[in-house]
Amino acid sequence: MAIVAPSLLASDFLNLERECTMLNESEAEWFHLDVMDGQFVPNISFGIPVIEKIRKATNKVCDVHLMILTPEHLTEAFKKAGADILTVHIEACTHLHRNIQQIKSLGMKAGVAINPHTPVSTLADVLHDIDVVCMMSVNPGFGGQKFIPHTLEKIKQLRKMIDERGANVLIEIDGGVTLENAPEIVAAGADVLVAGNTVFSASDPKGMIAKLKSL
Repeated sequence: MAIVAPSLLASDFLNLERECTMLNESEAEWFHLDVMDGQFVPNISFGIPVIEKIRKATNKVCDVHLMILTPEHLTEAFKKAGADILTVHIEACTHLHRNIQQIKSLGMKAGVAINPHTPVSTLADVLHDIDVVCMMSVNPGFGGQKFIPHTLEKIKQLRKMIDERGANVLIEIDGGVTLENAPEIVAAGADVLVAGNTVFSASDPKGMIAKLKSL
């Protein structure tokens, strides 16, 4: 049974407290929080002040996904804001292992995200050091995009790599996850489903989360 991590990027920002309450009452285990800087990705989302408020509104896991350059400059600030998991992009980190060490030293779980064009083989030397691989199944920067089908093959490759190495790493899929493609994604080896529009655009968001959980 996959972990469901609704992405608050798709939530109603004018009613963020209400959205947090809904998620708290749902079967979702994680809050997925997308931070964008307008440089690494062509969009700006929200940052530390918003995450601080969300942290106060929930006891669930705050899964913070940094789509930013030089994340090492803000790692400590995101820890103070309440991140439980901090994910950095392999494409944004010149010294990835150092970034991972920094995250872990502050008591957070470390995630590494890869873009659709990045092969899973680039993760081979850090798998034993991380807790989560956030595999982008759309090009990062915007919600509401369609799932890239080749991602299914990448999930299978990564699942095999993790199993062969005996690593304890969760595979998180981020982008275009729907009730229709989620069964295939989970069957390919995914552990965590990030769902934004699928959850927050549903007439019954809690019911949609329950359906994703039941797969």
